[in-house]
Amino acid sequence: MKIAVIGGGWAGLTAAWSLLQRGHAVALFEAGRSLGGRARRIHSRALDLATDNGQHILLGAYTETLDLMRELGLDTGRLFYRERLSLQAADGSFGLRTLPLPAPLHLLAGVLGAQGLTLKERLRLISLTTSLRRHGWKTAAGMTVGQWLEQGRQSPQVIRSFWQPLCLAALNTPVPDACAQLFAHVLRDSLGGPKDATDVLIPRVDLSKLWPDELLRRLNGQSSPGAGLHLGHAVRKLHACPSGIAVDGQHFDAAIVAGNVPSTSRLLAQLEAVPDSLPYLDMLSDFDFLPIATITLKLEHPWQLPQPMLLLHDHPARLQFGQWLFDRSALAARETTEAHLPAGHIAQTGTASLLHIVISDASALQEHKQDDVVAAVTAQVQAQTQRFGPMPRVTGHDVIVEKRATFAARPGLARPTVATPWPRVWVAGDWTDTGYPGVLEGAVRSGRQAAASLLRSLA
Repeated sequence: MKIAVIGGGWAGLTAAWSLLQRGHAVALFEAGRSLGGRARRIHSRALDLATDNGQHILLGAYTETLDLMRELGLDTGRLFYRERLSLQAADGSFGLRTLPLPAPLHLLAGVLGAQGLTLKERLRLISLTTSLRRHGWKTAAGMTVGQWLEQGRQSPQVIRSFWQPLCLAALNTPVPDACAQLFAHVLRDSLGGPKDATDVLIPRVDLSKLWPDELLRRLNGQSSPGAGLHLGHAVRKLHACPSGIAVDGQHFDAAIVAGNVPSTSRLLAQLEAVPDSLPYLDMLSDFDFLPIATITLKLEHPWQLPQPMLLLHDHPARLQFGQWLFDRSALAARETTEAHLPAGHIAQTGTASLLHIVISDASALQEHKQDDVVAAVTAQVQAQTQRFGPMPRVTGHDVIVEKRATFAARPGLARPTVATPWPRVWVAGDWTDTGYPGVLEGAVRSGRQAAASLLRSLA
């Protein structure tokens, strides 16, 4: 079959790859000039170097994403720095690290040995996760993460040091508003999975090199007429016909619309009304979105902190919004100690002197001048890392705010399946009903589901 995929983010790329694997001709339309969507390589004008459109990490639980990369012949061991889950506050006030034991003992021992929590707090944390496991990782309908934590008698210190960072990183939604059941799904596959499911995977290469660049080569290598990659092509018109679907006048047997919710809704609204199409479009109109910001600081020389990822305590009233700190020079140091990796890769890219500060739910940040926020966050990092010695002088900075980074993962949000009411039209995106929040693994799973559903229906 000849199939159109509209949108070159991780969901659309996964759908395209799944179809290519099965011998179908795929035409991928992407409005931008590069692939990857919200997780891609960009050129920072402020820093005059290639960097990412925001710092991303993966978990060992992201099995579909890792399997996809292996299917493309890529070596995930070379592409990621992988370590056991380690939540370490930059100021030393909190620390938790899983131990090399069988699951769930690796987590249990890590919590029991956590620094900065009282014995009662550690036992209640264990009790809450054990209870969630015992109940099949299910929470009460309509419950927020805040309500679940209150029910589990979690102290403000445990929430601030452990639960809040995990919730914001996974759902990009504040604890008082976040859906407890969606959070439980993440905990089930990570904390409740095998011991390597909680591993943190930090990309050593830019996000496009992880796998979108390889798929670009595969798409361009197709020989079927009309198949291939169409960068810089924003699809304007979708039209259903008895034998297929027309995309800007080009005929295809089927189409997968893999844009964000607003663009997908605009395209689907052009199609002739069919049974259940209006409720479907109404469902899409109910989505709200939250931003994520990444502040990148270029230092005079590499810092080499003891860990590549550290927790920051935020103080929004002081414009100190930083939540996570990533040190590229710490990754470079680890790279040179691992014999199976080419030494100096990070240094060669010019990124070894970069710090990335990640801010989930960055709505409040957007209300202030960027220079004021950068100055405040720089002071925040300097204050909370004093134990490591003076931070090298900042010689440049860049700020990336992804305004629609994820959907707001609140209780009761209805998410569509990948199958639409229109024959021969499917959707894909981390916003579909994957059981995951708006993370990269959710996008990959959605792309897989969309391709599989299409092939089943048209077999």
